[in-house]
Amino acid sequence: MPLPTPETWSHGAHLLDSGLTRFALWAPDAFAVSVELGDGQSLPMLSQDDGWFVINTPCPPGTPYRYLIDGELLVPDPASRAQQGDVHGPSLVVDPNTYPWQFPDWQGRPWHEAVIHELHVGVLGGFAAVEKHLGRLADLGVTAIELMPIAQFPGDRNWGYDGVLPYAPQSSYGTPEQLKHLIDCAHGHGLMVILDVVYNHFGPDGNYLGRYAKGFFRHDQTTPWGDAIDFRRPQVRDFFIDNALMWLLEYRFDGLRFDAVHAIEDPGFLKQMAARIRQQVDSPRHVWLNLENELNQAHLLEEGFDAQWNDDGHNALHVLLTGETEAYYSDFAEQPTAKLARCLSEGFIYQGERNRHGEPRGEPSAHLPPNAFVLFLQNHDQIGNRAFGERLTRLCSPEALRAATTLLLLSPMTPLLFMGDESGAEEPFLFFTSHHGELAEAVREGRRAEFKHFAVFADAEQRERIPDPNAETTFSASRPSVAADDAPWPTLYRTLLSLRHQHLTEHLSGSRSLGAEVLASGALYARWQLNDGSVLRIDLNLSDSPVSTRLPHPRHRLFDSRLAPADSPVDSQPPFSALVSLTPAGDDA
Repeated sequence: MPLPTPETWSHGAHLLDSGLTRFALWAPDAFAVSVELGDGQSLPMLSQDDGWFVINTPCPPGTPYRYLIDGELLVPDPASRAQQGDVHGPSLVVDPNTYPWQFPDWQGRPWHEAVIHELHVGVLGGFAAVEKHLGRLADLGVTAIELMPIAQFPGDRNWGYDGVLPYAPQSSYGTPEQLKHLIDCAHGHGLMVILDVVYNHFGPDGNYLGRYAKGFFRHDQTTPWGDAIDFRRPQVRDFFIDNALMWLLEYRFDGLRFDAVHAIEDPGFLKQMAARIRQQVDSPRHVWLNLENELNQAHLLEEGFDAQWNDDGHNALHVLLTGETEAYYSDFAEQPTAKLARCLSEGFIYQGERNRHGEPRGEPSAHLPPNAFVLFLQNHDQIGNRAFGERLTRLCSPEALRAATTLLLLSPMTPLLFMGDESGAEEPFLFFTSHHGELAEAVREGRRAEFKHFAVFADAEQRERIPDPNAETTFSASRPSVAADDAPWPTLYRTLLSLRHQHLTEHLSGSRSLGAEVLASGALYARWQLNDGSVLRIDLNLSDSPVSTRLPHPRHRLFDSRLAPADSPVDSQPPFSALVSLTPAGDDA
């Protein structure tokens, strides 16, 4: 059978209509490559133009295989669809079309309905175990779950950002079929499923690309994880774009969250990837593309991407809730109330202003809709990057947290909660890995060194108290408790999300900010006009003193965050409270 032209090749092992399997490896620095099958066969691959090695051969699904580079190095397929164990072991040939979808007509949900619940699959026990939480989350009012990265990483415990085989679901979480069953089951509950993907670096253990495909990396540019990935090369671009399409088309994920795209040096890659995705996903289907981007590049949210995680909003709220101002919170230490007001009215806080390093950051964002910004009180980073992984339940008063949660769930911005938030969990979420040997020691010491600039950890003995990322107890301690449905925190979340879906959701598309005003330190109000002309107003007071203000008429009151409101004030805002009002169009009272 003749080999295809290079532009039709894709990375990895693919079953062909002829019954053969095509193995394709981009290895421009190799002289010879063979595919080594589990039955002992060694099949030389044919060298092609531009560094490709390709062979078409009979090979059924489930066959283990590895590539032998120059007769001396056995490596897994960098585009492996599944691993027989760890990242160093054999890859497996996978048939992507065998899973019997139970909800094949699922088209997703529009973005304005998004209420996102971020979770870690491993902490919850694997793909099958996550399914047990779907009904509870749907009943709560969540409309999407977001999985932290699941690409195959070394060991069996990891946040997922050390992945080295981006096409292969982590084997300790379950099989590709179990992952599809989880997604299928979520769709049955009306839940979208988003996947966090890491296209800015590979993990430190199990990535062999530098041996036979040095062109995958730029040696003239570095990232916090090493040499930058070279997105100028079409083979590299296709490797990641095809990966995104695999998750969306084969696994039927409903969206992707792209990790730390500020570390992707090629500005054209993101736009090309978004365009390819939009071209290949049928138009009736809703697919969400979200960014994490410290550069606050607002223009990307008009060029194929739906929204960005708004760290600015979180950081301002965190300063107001906890009083913490060290490290990156120092950028929000001055006038945090005014900064939060800017977030609520314009999206980003930093829109070109200089940060603590003296560097300009961000682009103007006031023209974007409120739901282009994903707001959160906590996420995996903001909890897990703390030395002891403390949640807000341990850092601020319950009354203040109730008020901030009210703002989160009833503002027109897209709300994201982290697993455990809805239960008021007090268990930490710690940074964990399962590295071994010298790498484990380097990670342990590197983790502790991260905190030496914090006053409380200036002493080396104090840093020794920071949990060892490689200890299994660090992982097990990060499992959040699940509160009873009628407990206070689930009741609050259910009440707020019911109000959101009943009164706000259908009117959020096309909503716009009417501005925000600071009333006092810790106190402000923000207003938005919804698409039916009604006006949503949220009055927030995170201080311990009442604040004089003129509130909307009590008949327009939608929610009061106080546990036992004794009155309906109209001329002052109680301490540690959020008051939400919805005034119909034409009613100025």
